[in-house]
Amino acid sequence: MFVPFESLADHSRLWIYQSNKKLSAGEIDILSDALRAFTEQWTVHGQPMKASFHIAHNRFIMLAADEGYNAASGCSIDGSVRTLKVLGQELNADFFDRTQVAFQLNDEVVALPLAELKSKYEAGLWTAKTPVFNTLVDTKGNLAAQWLTPAGATWLKRYLPKETISG
Repeated sequence: MFVPFESLADHSRLWIYQSNKKLSAGEIDILSDALRAFTEQWTVHGQPMKASFHIAHNRFIMLAADEGYNAASGCSIDGSVRTLKVLGQELNADFFDRTQVAFQLNDEVVALPLAELKSKYEAGLWTAKTPVFNTLVDTKGNLAAQWLTPAGATWLKRYLPKETISG
């Protein structure tokens, strides 16, 4: 059963999918309609899930379920993955591409390929303080504190000189 994203409890489980491209307004409309329909009928073992979604920065899909109402199972999660794969094919987007890291640079989302991280750091495009979008946030309540994390506080610190991390 669909509920507004804001009304979900903070303990609600969260899955964040990053698109490999910026989504257009038309693509957002298609996604919103499809995800609304999906969350309306999303079930676990025949029981409705209290669920919602949010699309952030024309690039991130946040799918959430209140597990205090009904806990997600492997089958229900598989259903959401199948839905996003079909939508990705329809929109020529990949929501499962793990070869890009998204940074917030000058109020814009910039996705960099993993293979270019070191050279882009050396060129000064990002620093230890540059906010990185954390797609591993696991609950709605953790979004505020963990969604944007300084690069130096993430696995990206391996690209930084040691004095940058400690300073």
